[in-house]
Amino acid sequence: GVDVFDSIWNKVYDTENANQKEKFEADLKKEIKKLQRYRDQIKTWIQSSEIKDKKALMDARKQIEREMERFKVCEKETKTKAFSKEGLGQQPKTDPREKAKAETRDWLNSVVSDLENQIDNFEAELEGLSFKKGKQRPPRLVHLEKSITRHKAHIKKLESILRLLDNDELSPEQVNDVKDFLEDYVERNQEDFDEFSDVEDLYSTLPMEKVEALEDMVSLAPSILIK
Repeated sequence: GVDVFDSIWNKVYDTENANQKEKFEADLKKEIKKLQRYRDQIKTWIQSSEIKDKKALMDARKQIEREMERFKVCEKETKTKAFSKEGLGQQPKTDPREKAKAETRDWLNSVVSDLENQIDNFEAELEGLSFKKGKQRPPRLVHLEKSITRHKAHIKKLESILRLLDNDELSPEQVNDVKDFLEDYVERNQEDFDEFSDVEDLYSTLPMEKVEALEDMVSLAPSILIK
């Protein structure tokens, strides 16, 4: 998978043809999604107690994560070029409403990214913990599992809030009401673990019926697609 990604990466930067470059960039995106699926499988294997020597798996995971970082660079360059072409060198008129929406969207994405990074750290620590069957699970292991579950619950809510913001069902001002609470959670969720036990509490100022309705719709999506 990494070899294929590298091959397409070289094509993206070697070609001078704009149409070809666009095609290769789309291919690169498909390959990074495949690599992310491989990474998820590798993480599952790493957590397996049946596999004793995990060095090769850890190295493979790091290799994929390096390619993920490279892809971010390429994606950023693509977006920058697209914006430059659209602007044709002119300074676009900025709608204050759209600007506020974009800033709030960027902030939400950064919070999700911070939480995902923390989950990666928790999972890496989990991989080093072990206990014998029939014995009591170590307190640290239980703590890390709870932390991961809680972070994932927050990410689910934030992704729903992001969709509602994009659909103009939530305003930037409404979302910004929870900004301080969420930044506090990202910073102190391990130091003051019990203080943040209630996930819903952080979003109490938002119209939660909209968020929950969208969460339900997203969880039903696979079965809807099958039908």
